[in-house]
Amino acid sequence: MGRNLIETIMGAVVLAVAGFFMVFAYNHANLKKIEGYELSASFASVGGLDTGADVKINGIKVGTVLSQVLDPQTFDAVIKLSVAHDVHLPDDSVATISSEGLLGGKFVKLIPGKSKTILAAGGTILQTKNFKSIEEMVGQLIFLATAENQTAVKAAPTEGK
Repeated sequence: MGRNLIETIMGAVVLAVAGFFMVFAYNHANLKKIEGYELSASFASVGGLDTGADVKINGIKVGTVLSQVLDPQTFDAVIKLSVAHDVHLPDDSVATISSEGLLGGKFVKLIPGKSKTILAAGGTILQTKNFKSIEEMVGQLIFLATAENQTAVKAAPTEGK
């Protein structure tokens, strides 16, 4: 009888500690959706950005990606963002899609501009930089390396003439 009571108490303690760690992790992982004003931005490529992804300025989460739709005229991806009310972005700010390392998720990186005019709720970030996949960057690197080699071969003086 005493053994069953001890096992029950120990099980309850383990469950309480596990619950505490779950609450702690949720509160400190910045998983909450940030409520704020809505902005939009158009990209030719978003490279696997997900709805609910973070919006960051200098590595600090200031918003959330609300939705993604395809513009039927330009075929660009239009991203709707929620940005915290206390973050006032200048209208010359730049939005870019970034990746958290090779295997990390995608997020929207905002680079605030210097303009005195602030983007209003429902406004559009006009300056954007498209996402470049690792394959595209490696391809460009190979192209540049082969172009330099071909230029060096053509520029080399021929001997014996």
